[in-house]
Amino acid sequence: AHAANNMINDYFDVEGGVDDMQYIRTQYAPHPLLSGLISKNRLIAAMLITNALDGAIALYLSWAVGPLVLVFALAGLFISAGYVMKPITLKRRGLGEIGVLIVWGPLMIGGTYYVTAGELPPWVWAACVPYSLVVMSVLIGKHVDKYDIDKAKGIKTLPVVLGYARSIRLNQAVMVSFYAAMAALIATGVYPVWAALTLLAVPRLVQVLGIYNRPKPAEPPPDYPVWPLWYVSAAFFFNKRAGELMVLGLIIGLFLPVYVPWR
Repeated sequence: AHAANNMINDYFDVEGGVDDMQYIRTQYAPHPLLSGLISKNRLIAAMLITNALDGAIALYLSWAVGPLVLVFALAGLFISAGYVMKPITLKRRGLGEIGVLIVWGPLMIGGTYYVTAGELPPWVWAACVPYSLVVMSVLIGKHVDKYDIDKAKGIKTLPVVLGYARSIRLNQAVMVSFYAAMAALIATGVYPVWAALTLLAVPRLVQVLGIYNRPKPAEPPPDYPVWPLWYVSAAFFFNKRAGELMVLGLIIGLFLPVYVPWR
């Protein structure tokens, strides 16, 4: 599904006049169409095949587990395609970031739990919040990096809607809120106490918040491969460590189930 999403984005951003050789997307990695790696027809075929495979898996799981699987799958497809496809174009309406929050939280985590356990208790929705926040912070950071060119092209991402300075502060707040969500989930017994291992990522968070407090440098640092992206890299730097430690804490909780209230 993620591969299909990337292909959909690349194809429809070219068709919609967003991606061109001057756009940031082509500067940090090869664009499959604009760099000549693949033709439009072949990219369309790859999108159709990938989505067909996704659909086949969803149909099987809906038969094996329950029809709610199709609700998760169709909601994910709607957000994935609607992120860039007309007439929905969530990205252009300041809703793309919220779409990512929904996909990487309730749809992916909640959907996986439902397929695995065959049920969907209310606490699962709360458990989706922390990681979906740090994933959303990555996209906000990316759109902050693209702020000037997106504004010039009339692409109303959330940072363009809110303004540059407010978006910087918003993303700092989103990353900090990861810990507020983690604390609430540990305190209410949704997550095991081992999830507090995410505190080991606090030094990295402090480092990232400092990067967001400073202007983007005029030139890339030595051996920096994804320039002109900057704030997105910092957000992902925190995302990676926080996510690793969260998953580690949850795995430890499977073998040593210690929860608050103590039981």
